[in-house]
Amino acid sequence: MANRHILVVEDEQTLRRIVVEALERAGYDVVAAGDGEEGLRLFEACHADLVVADIMMPRMDGFEMVRRMRARYPDTLFLFLSARSGAEDVVEGFRTGGHDYLRKPFAMSELLIRIEALISRLGSVEGEATEYILGDYIFDVLRSTLRNGDIVVRLSSREAAILRSLAANRGRVVSSRAMLLDLWGDDSYYNLRSLNVYISKLRNYLSADSSIEIVSIRGVGYKLQQ
Repeated sequence: MANRHILVVEDEQTLRRIVVEALERAGYDVVAAGDGEEGLRLFEACHADLVVADIMMPRMDGFEMVRRMRARYPDTLFLFLSARSGAEDVVEGFRTGGHDYLRKPFAMSELLIRIEALISRLGSVEGEATEYILGDYIFDVLRSTLRNGDIVVRLSSREAAILRSLAANRGRVVSSRAMLLDLWGDDSYYNLRSLNVYISKLRNYLSADSSIEIVSIRGVGYKLQQ
């Protein structure tokens, strides 16, 4: 898969440089802007897959910038950074079209894992696999079956959809919120509990091969490791 393009819009110069360097080390193609208007201009030029946006910026704040970006390219992913920690700011961030919200100060490792979880939502439509080899198991996407030798487990539609998302992004974090919105259309607490139950069932189905593990990333999502 080609490198993903990320636009960082942050008016604090030192933080902007640190974020850009960390993302480039992680293998992303990165461009950066120091205010909302510059961010909007660069966005039109680079068509980023994901935008990391500060909220309080000169010339145009992050909320207004993201509104305009989404109007042009609604499939772009957005992650807000802000020192504003009030619930109303978080709600406004999601209402504006943000997919995640990270409060300052933050650990760079947390930013990277949240970006990884968001990027996993983009997936790869072309050439998408219909079968995955998971250790000793064969996951048949079309038949919704998980086979280990002569033992075949028929998965429910949601079990199959969750496993497909994890298998397609093997080794990368898939956010809980992304799965909830894709499968339930609602990321409520009760649906999160349901997702956790499905994950437990999948772990049980895969338990005969210790090289396969569904790892919980606290507060973010899950990762299929092999």
